[in-house]
Amino acid sequence: MNGGTADRSQASAMHAAPGRGRSRPARPSSRAERRVRRAALAVALAAWLAGAAVDRAIAQQTLVVHAAGSLRSALAELARAYERQTGTAVELKFGPSGLLKDRIAGGEPAQVFASANMTYPQALHAQGKAEAVRAFARNELGVLARGDFSLQGKPLAQRLLDADVRVGTSTPRADPSGDYAFQMFERIESSGAAGPGAAEALKAKAMQLTGGPDSPPPPAGRSVYGMLVAQGQADVFVTYCTNAAEARKEQPSLQVLPLPAAINVAASYGIAVVLPASAAASGFVDFVLGEGGQRILRGWGFSAP
Repeated sequence: MNGGTADRSQASAMHAAPGRGRSRPARPSSRAERRVRRAALAVALAAWLAGAAVDRAIAQQTLVVHAAGSLRSALAELARAYERQTGTAVELKFGPSGLLKDRIAGGEPAQVFASANMTYPQALHAQGKAEAVRAFARNELGVLARGDFSLQGKPLAQRLLDADVRVGTSTPRADPSGDYAFQMFERIESSGAAGPGAAEALKAKAMQLTGGPDSPPPPAGRSVYGMLVAQGQADVFVTYCTNAAEARKEQPSLQVLPLPAAINVAASYGIAVVLPASAAASGFVDFVLGEGGQRILRGWGFSAP
């Protein structure tokens, strides 16, 4: 009997031995830890999906940009570059800056306003209709003239006063180009380039041929200034030097007459996001002010703000 008992004890010991002195394997993470990890992954995935949705929304929408007519060529190239970079379609609406300002103030849908002055976008900002204005380019005046126009040995300022010279301008208070032209007339007098009364005489004889609410629309794809001068509606046209240069490319027979610094007028261009702001509008303004946008503007004759 004692031997049988010993055998059973030994067998019991042998069966128990494998569990003795051995550490248990590491238990899997608790259910709470797994839930935390799954929740974190879900949050990260939701954030990624939301960002992707925003990117798709920006790419799919059409950005409406109202811009001064003098920016037509430069902004068309800028818009194409922005579309390539972002996938966002850009619709450009050009016109005299003052009239565009009135349309936006009246409720016409717009997302960006690029003006040939700072005053009009600042007016929208003051009305709570646009964000703060940022200067993005500068321009100067130039004089576009018929191919056979002669100064007759006179300084330009004095030749403009001659009765036989028909002087064309844009429309003041509707188009900044007209305002700048009238400022130039005032400088002609204040600088001594012409005598007393010269400013009022030039304003009185100036033919306001473009930029007004009743002005005929510019021809599609052509310079209205070059067309007016080439057709003989004006002997000279006071406009931006960028406009004059583009007109001469279309009409090589025309002349571009330089203006002395003493009577020239610099134009500061302003851009603003129209409220309510959108990511696409803010991105476009940043693009215009960035190196790529500024390089395109320089290529069309504009200088840095």
